[in-house]
Amino acid sequence: MHIAIDAMGGDGCVDLTVPASLQALLKFPELSLILIGNEEQIAPLLADTTAAVKERLSVLHTAEQISDEDKPGTVLRNARQSSMYLATELVKRGEVQAMVSAGNTGALLMIGRHLLKTITGIQKPAIVATIPGATRQGYLLDVGANPECGAQQLFEFAVMGSVLAESLNGTAASVGLLNIGAEHYKGTEEVRLASQQMKQCSALNYIGFIEANELFEGVADVAVCDGFVGNVTIKSSAGVANVVNKFLAEQLPGTSSDTVANDVLTRLAAQINPQRFNGASLLGLQGSIVKSHGNATVEGFTYAIQQAVREVENAVPQLIAKKVAAIIEAN
Repeated sequence: MHIAIDAMGGDGCVDLTVPASLQALLKFPELSLILIGNEEQIAPLLADTTAAVKERLSVLHTAEQISDEDKPGTVLRNARQSSMYLATELVKRGEVQAMVSAGNTGALLMIGRHLLKTITGIQKPAIVATIPGATRQGYLLDVGANPECGAQQLFEFAVMGSVLAESLNGTAASVGLLNIGAEHYKGTEEVRLASQQMKQCSALNYIGFIEANELFEGVADVAVCDGFVGNVTIKSSAGVANVVNKFLAEQLPGTSSDTVANDVLTRLAAQINPQRFNGASLLGLQGSIVKSHGNATVEGFTYAIQQAVREVENAVPQLIAKKVAAIIEAN
């Protein structure tokens, strides 16, 4: 399994991506990584790496990187030698099976669509994020790629999200459409039309409208919404989780003599740690791209690489293409 890493992306740049890559190589013996970035900056971070790990690691040098200030519309003209572009190009050429980046989201979407193209039957790619749940984790999409969506796009998100959930969880996935109420007459016209389309699709296990308070209760395996709603939702939930983690940290060992209570709090803090859910997939492209938060920790970026590994193992883009083709043929 070969995966490319945009080593220059994100707030931490190589100080984040390189240590995370080394952790991923230790965790997955079948994995090989190509780090794309400034070799002079990367090399010192590999000095203590064992020979066994180095055998599964290579560096493709480029000093060029895309910053958060770069406008997405300019990257196709001005950033063809950037670490993000070169990593995606390796996916296109089939030299790697996926790429991971913590860089500029808009630029990544632009490059991904340009090089990998969308799957036949999919209008635009969507960003899907993993969310914690009371009983099991779920998936939310779109979380930022498409601020405004028509009914057909929301329907396509449902199809792609269900394929991802079923391939990663190994069970049939339930799909809910995020709305301001469960009543059939509530929501925008596009949301109501999308609901009707999902009801009529036998390939989907559609359970109807769900409200925001049900997202983390495990009511649906996949929750569908437009990118504006999804982005606000995912960032708000991460903020809440961070606040709760800070409260828990104040009660952890050193503040109480109750060992049992501390053990419970420690497990709870780990369970809701937002870094565990880092790694948002760009679904709908003819290749796997995983987007990490720009401010992720080393732990968080390692989880993003793990998400890419799981997508490669399950051939998610190919499964989506197959399901979309079947639905188009049936209709």
